[in-house]
Amino acid sequence: MTAVSLPRRRILGAIVWRDYLTKRSYRLAFAMDVFNGALTLAIYFFISRFIVQPNLAELNDAPSYFAFATCGILVAGMITSGSVELVTRLREEQLGGTLETLAGNPVSTGELCLGLVGFPFSFAVARALVYFVVVSALIGLDLRQASWIGLFLVLLATAAAFAGIAIAAAAAVLVFKRADVFVGLIIGVLVVFSGSVFPLSSLPGWLEPIARVLPPHVAFDGVRNALFRGEGWALDAVALVVIAAVAIPVGAAIFGLGLRAARRSGSLGEY
Repeated sequence: MTAVSLPRRRILGAIVWRDYLTKRSYRLAFAMDVFNGALTLAIYFFISRFIVQPNLAELNDAPSYFAFATCGILVAGMITSGSVELVTRLREEQLGGTLETLAGNPVSTGELCLGLVGFPFSFAVARALVYFVVVSALIGLDLRQASWIGLFLVLLATAAAFAGIAIAAAAAVLVFKRADVFVGLIIGVLVVFSGSVFPLSSLPGWLEPIARVLPPHVAFDGVRNALFRGEGWALDAVALVVIAAVAIPVGAAIFGLGLRAARRSGSLGEY
């Protein structure tokens, strides 16, 4: 029986550090990324000024619609940026001819997958936390009951869950090349219909129960419970960890299949 070896931290760290250095070298792109996030929040801030008396029970006890929407926007941005950046980065590796070299190194499929998702999702979590702190200070939210530990744990669990999903999506890039556009579209639809900027009660009756079991909705609920109630986030975090425990190995297996298929066809370095 072959022993299952854990991914080596040195290998994972090397891939994550490489991606960090690449991200840091494009400073204008980083600045534009921050600007776009701030612009999106500004749009919803002005929209919220017309919503004077929302039903707070439907907003997870958020003090205002803007506070409710801010949580959804930031978590949706974290999910989308981490997932899309992974598949986009993989596509760039193909175009640059470095993916074949990277995959040819003595690393396991699990190490390659975890290394590739390490930086995009770590960066997405860190950026989301900074946004939460800055926005809460700027608009004067009373977060004395908030559980910041709960917020951090829910964001980590969200990143882990969607890292597994993104790994599986990355396999489509290996096989179909231009699948990155469709990955962004699918994730965008999921986060919108999971209650990112409106309560699920606004959806048609037949769609609401489906939306409630979508992973983004679990993440939105966990973050809002941690911030506005200070409790009730633990079950959401556990649910996300369970999703991650299933999605990461399944995603890695799908990625491995895609990698082997691309190697057999000789298309790993094609674009």
